[in-house]
Amino acid sequence: MASVGHCLPTFLNGLLICVTLLSGLSVTAKPNRKPNIVLILTDDLDIAIGGLTPLAKTKKLIGDAGISFTNAFVASPLCCPSRASILTGKYPHNHHVINNTLEGNCSSTAWQKSQEPDTFPALLHNLGGYQTFFAGKYLNQYGDAKAGGLGHVPLGWTQWFGLERNSKYYNYTLSVNGKPEVHGAEYSKDYLTDVLANVSLDFLRYKSKYQPFFMMVSTPAPHSPWTPAPQYQDTYKDTKAPRDPNFNVHGKDKHWLIRQAKTPMSNASIQFLDNAFRSRWRTLLSVDDLVERLVLALEASKELDNTYVFFTSDNGYHTGQFSLPLDKRQLYEFDIRVPLMVRGPNIKPNQTSKLLVANVDLGPTMLDIAGYDVNKTQMDGMSFLPGRLNASSWRTDVLVEYEGEGHNVSDPSCPLLGPGVSECFPDCVCEDAFNNTYACVRSVAPSTNLQYCEFDDNEVFVEVYNVTADPFQLANIAKTIDQEVLEKMNHRLMMLQSCSGPSCRTPGVYDSSDGRSGSVRGTQRTSKTRESFSRPRRFFYGER
Repeated sequence: MASVGHCLPTFLNGLLICVTLLSGLSVTAKPNRKPNIVLILTDDLDIAIGGLTPLAKTKKLIGDAGISFTNAFVASPLCCPSRASILTGKYPHNHHVINNTLEGNCSSTAWQKSQEPDTFPALLHNLGGYQTFFAGKYLNQYGDAKAGGLGHVPLGWTQWFGLERNSKYYNYTLSVNGKPEVHGAEYSKDYLTDVLANVSLDFLRYKSKYQPFFMMVSTPAPHSPWTPAPQYQDTYKDTKAPRDPNFNVHGKDKHWLIRQAKTPMSNASIQFLDNAFRSRWRTLLSVDDLVERLVLALEASKELDNTYVFFTSDNGYHTGQFSLPLDKRQLYEFDIRVPLMVRGPNIKPNQTSKLLVANVDLGPTMLDIAGYDVNKTQMDGMSFLPGRLNASSWRTDVLVEYEGEGHNVSDPSCPLLGPGVSECFPDCVCEDAFNNTYACVRSVAPSTNLQYCEFDDNEVFVEVYNVTADPFQLANIAKTIDQEVLEKMNHRLMMLQSCSGPSCRTPGVYDSSDGRSGSVRGTQRTSKTRESFSRPRRFFYGER
């Protein structure tokens, strides 16, 4: 295993920064030292169906030691678009990564030229004087020969341990500062989660003591193939996916892709998803160990008190909800809501916040920690640091975008479905399709907890959920909600789909400062049909 033993020349020390995150969160840096930042990013970790359960040490060391955000969402429920939003602080319609393929701009040369120079790690390194360290999964097509191969090290990283392509646990290749390092299938040397922990500890051991640092550790877990470490392979033997009210239930009033799922699910599908659920939890036990090792190392080096530690995921996940076996591409809470826990200098322990944050806010927040003016960037997100965030003025909505994927020919195992679908299971339940293309406004305010979504299809199909009254999103209230609310949400959606930078942060329908708050009621109205709404603009690249 290569050690991290090279450090950049010393930069000028930064100014003292004193900041406050919500009520009771502040940064008190050591004299002439900016705070350090650690971001631990998991892969496909849900919060809605118990994903945090195996992470007892993580919850204690980060969540209980700081603040947990219960309304944290992703800009897109798919790995590469979501990770691009984290890195750039932009919604997908602005960073133009639409799926996990090179053609979809995932780690393409166009991405490298247009977006990588302005990611928040690059700004921390180039303008903030930070040492920067990356280990793990970057973007799904990283390392593709058509985009520079493993020799490409994204701008702004002092030390780079990038995984070639998608999540694996064994038999993978890392780019170690641009040079390939091949790993096999021996647990003690090759299990990726442990390798990431080891190289991260090496970085902490050998980095410069005179510069602040930023670390991003991106684990494979709990993404498929769900390979646990040997010591954990027999845990959770009796665990099953949670049988919540939306488990194995027909989504009768939802988009056609959800309606096509077979209910009840076959016994084979249920057994498959239960096995996957157990395996996912088993892989997370190694993530829990990684978090513990990093936090204890920071404590031992007396750097923990001056270090922010963030823990989150690139998207959620589902296992059997609305009879969909397993995936993460849908608009519902289980796919778009993620864990977010933060500890840091003088953050009061055991805090919980219901304020609405999104993964486009992570970059702006970390730049703000470093003292960099986020307004100098083109980021769509907002910093949740001092003076920027309080319950009375914080924004009440975020945008969620997804561009559906399908095949131009019929799936040979499911010919009756015709072309246009993808991610199909043996019983011909498909998790995606070309017209599974949607955009949503997710609103959280004292007066409402609402989700409004429109599909870019021939129907302009609409789904609306009052998440307070219906947390499992069983009833689409698009036909019974007040027409005034529908029209306001439709207008807000169109505005967010065309926003960029500061225009993404303008007051929403339910912002108290805007004075236009609507109400969510279930009374039947005779009103315009959904087809009379303004059709949303075509997402990202125009018509197929």
